[in-house]
Amino acid sequence: MDWLFKLRGDIPKGSRVVLELLGIGLILLVWFFLSYGENPIVPKLTLPSPGSVFSSYGEMLSDNNLVQNTFRSIGLNLGGYIKALLWTLPLGFAIGLIPLFRGMFHRTIDATRFIPLAACMVVFIVWYGTSIPMKVNFLAFGIFIFLLPIVIQRIDQVKDVYLKTVYTIGANKWQTIKSVYIPSVMSKLIDDIRILTAISWTYIVVAETINAEEGGLGALTYIVRRQSQTDKLFAILLLFIFIGVIQDRIFVRLDRELFPHKYQVKDAQKHGKLDKETTLDTIFDFAFSAFVWSALGVYVILTINEFVGFLGGIKVIDYLFGESCWAFHVVMISVIFYKLRKWFLQRQSKLPSIKKTVSDVSG
Repeated sequence: MDWLFKLRGDIPKGSRVVLELLGIGLILLVWFFLSYGENPIVPKLTLPSPGSVFSSYGEMLSDNNLVQNTFRSIGLNLGGYIKALLWTLPLGFAIGLIPLFRGMFHRTIDATRFIPLAACMVVFIVWYGTSIPMKVNFLAFGIFIFLLPIVIQRIDQVKDVYLKTVYTIGANKWQTIKSVYIPSVMSKLIDDIRILTAISWTYIVVAETINAEEGGLGALTYIVRRQSQTDKLFAILLLFIFIGVIQDRIFVRLDRELFPHKYQVKDAQKHGKLDKETTLDTIFDFAFSAFVWSALGVYVILTINEFVGFLGGIKVIDYLFGESCWAFHVVMISVIFYKLRKWFLQRQSKLPSIKKTVSDVSG
């Protein structure tokens, strides 16, 4: 047990979950102790008890449209990220790879990080009004000004050995970008996007306070804060944390799916083998795969319902996501195309072995 107090010591995989559960339990215990009783140590208006916080979810489900508000914020988050990536990736690669654009815009782009985003809200209201398009573009801009310099930095970090290798075999500029720059940058950029998802929720809360009638968790925090409903406020904050954790795990799974080379063991004796997964990783991967296929099935049914209306005339996707439902469609269609492409490539790889088996049998 010496590793428990070793400076910068590694935590054994089997003990990590136990320590995390102990940490959560300790926090809940302190919270319960500070808020217990009729006259708690910390006043109820400042720190509501865990029981009142968790019981407030039922009230918000019935009175505050919690489910709809949650999906409205998720849709806004997805829309902001899709637009930010559409702006960032072409500009980032152009500025990072072409000296003309780097000389013209690199320092200017880098300086935009110091813009106070809350002060830009008025500008976006003037440009787009106070509805969902303003909120999506504001969120996209907030992600864009942080992500663009990172894309340029990741391009600069591409190792020369890879570039020299493709130049040696006669690759042209486009082949170099396609086979070296894009895979190298995107494999690192997914970690940067994963970190920025946490920051984006801050901007969502700021954006949704404008025209709060359109809904969203940010609008709901604004309403309960004005009504001094601290228990509901804490419940919404916990919901933000829960959504963030789920998003984080999805990004980890997506990273492992798209860039498996990052998880290969570095030991020369185990070269090419994937790092051994824990039991928890295996369970999560199975649950994630089951969730993805179930979600795709439900999505197809709900999409058909958007046009046919066989579920009592209620358009579920439109009801949950509102004007940001396009972002949800983009994400789900992208997943479907990825799954179809993966299936097609696996089928193509099996065809030669099947033909060889048939020829051997025939011979």
